[in-house]
Amino acid sequence: MYIYLYLNIFTILFPFLLSFDRKVAFYKNWGALFPAILVNGVLFVVWDVLFTKAGVWGFNEAYLTGIYLFNLPLEEVLFFLTVPYACVFIYDVLNAYITRDLLQPYAKPVAVLLMVLLPMLAIFNMSRLYTSITFVLLSIMLLLHLRFFGSRFLGRFYLAYLVHLVPFLLVNGVLTYLPVVWYNNDYNLGLRLVSIPVEDTMYSMLMLLLTISVYEGIRQRKSVKQYQPVVV
Repeated sequence: MYIYLYLNIFTILFPFLLSFDRKVAFYKNWGALFPAILVNGVLFVVWDVLFTKAGVWGFNEAYLTGIYLFNLPLEEVLFFLTVPYACVFIYDVLNAYITRDLLQPYAKPVAVLLMVLLPMLAIFNMSRLYTSITFVLLSIMLLLHLRFFGSRFLGRFYLAYLVHLVPFLLVNGVLTYLPVVWYNNDYNLGLRLVSIPVEDTMYSMLMLLLTISVYEGIRQRKSVKQYQPVVV
């Protein structure tokens, strides 16, 4: 049963088909999207290889195709394409259909709160590698985002993150309940949302924030170049 492969297809199918919606026209942003996915993929695949080797998590071969890349199941590598694609699609759809930035007033305070709490939790859980590394990296990513963009995109990012939690809980719930992906509780807090480690929520936030930061950075750079005056 190739359940992990089917979940990848399910994750990207509707976002891909709806990428050609006239109002969103998501396909027009692929030039910024795919470099952002590549940057995200390189970081997370390296991280995945190291954590799999260390036994922080692993995979149930009963639900895989048996094809491996970089010592990871093909499905796991595809995960870093399908999930960021779907998440940025959600982000752009919300931007297109909800014109008001509803969460902007709370954007910076929430980021500052996370940057204070997450490192503290990481310090008290240094031996729990999934917990400590995820929380520290997310704190750093929030700091970098604020440094380069301020809170300009954060409100809309939070809204996309909250909406993405619905498919996240569905897909990740299947992955961890069967389990297709198993976690060694020696390396996490041992707290679960049914079968999903709580760290997965912060891991997903990190992956989404990194992708959107690079995505918006590329779009911003293209916009600046487009409107630069031509010097004769």
